[in-house]
Amino acid sequence: MRSSLTLVGTFWAFLSLITAVASSTSYFLPYWLFGSQLGKPVSFSTFRRCNYPVRGDGHNLIMVEECGRYASFTAIPSLAWQMCTVVTGAGCALLLLVALAAVLGCCMEELISRMMGRCMGAAQFVGGTCRLGWAYYCAGGGAAAAMLICTWLSCFAGRNPKPVMLVESIMRNTNSYAMELDHCLKP
Repeated sequence: MRSSLTLVGTFWAFLSLITAVASSTSYFLPYWLFGSQLGKPVSFSTFRRCNYPVRGDGHNLIMVEECGRYASFTAIPSLAWQMCTVVTGAGCALLLLVALAAVLGCCMEELISRMMGRCMGAAQFVGGTCRLGWAYYCAGGGAAAAMLICTWLSCFAGRNPKPVMLVESIMRNTNSYAMELDHCLKP
């Protein structure tokens, strides 16, 4: 089985998969920012949180000591965090889609051309939206690698199309038209 990727393209596919997994994993983990509230350690990300306060009986704040997501999208505390959740999620989805196509390019011949590799690199640049805990750095590192390294590597990922196959295809089509024309012109 022949790959549609060059050696650089295979490295790009592997790195694309690593950055997509790193970014997507950090998206789902609530360890972006750390702090304390009511004497308890807290951490959160755009749509998940650990050890968060809720109103108890008599309007007292009590700490829920577990990790979880917000009850609904509108329960995310601010419009900026809501937008960050959507944009980061879309970026992760885009990175995963490109990584899947790149990995398939390792297994399938003529799947990724040079132009397709460059378009996929542009998609990785768009998908690498940046996001202070370890998950924050994981997201930032994954996004930076996707935006810079993977975008550059994608320019060299695909193989050039084979001109011989293109010429053969044109000749086959031309010959059939020529034979048809000969048949019509003969008395």
